[in-house]
Amino acid sequence: MVKKTGKKRSSTKRRCGLCGKTTNLTRTDCCGNWICDDEDKYKAFSYARNSCSRNHRRLTLCAYHHMEEHEGRWQDCELCRDGFETEMYVWYGTNEYNFEKLENPPSFEPTRCADCGKIIHLGADGYSMQGGKYWCEACSRYT
Repeated sequence: MVKKTGKKRSSTKRRCGLCGKTTNLTRTDCCGNWICDDEDKYKAFSYARNSCSRNHRRLTLCAYHHMEEHEGRWQDCELCRDGFETEMYVWYGTNEYNFEKLENPPSFEPTRCADCGKIIHLGADGYSMQGGKYWCEACSRYT
C-alpha cells in the first residue's frame, strides 16, 4: 500500500513561459527565459501575433532594453522610459508577451482620434498618425 502525502511533484520539464508548450524551445537573449522557437511561423507583413519568440522580441521593454544595450534592469531604466510615449511604454511593459510585467505603470490620458474622438489603444488598434495627431482605423480612410 502506498501512502499519499498530498504533495505535488515539481515538474522539471521545460515550458514556454508565455504559452506553456514544452517542445521546440529556446532561451531568450534578453532575459534567458524559455520560449517557443517559432519565429518561422510568422508570415511577413501579416502583423500576426502567432509567435511567442517574435512577440517577446518585438513587443516588450525587456527585449528593447537588451537590444539597446541599456544598463541595469529594464523596469528601472530611464532610457527605456523616455524612449516611448507613456501609453506605449505601459503597453510594452504590461502586455501578455512579458515574462515579468511592469509594476505600478504610470498613468496616461488615452489617445483619441482627431476626427471622431474614439479612444485608440496604440498597442492593439489600427490607426494612422501625422503631426502629432492620431486617427482611428475608420477615420484613417478619409485622411
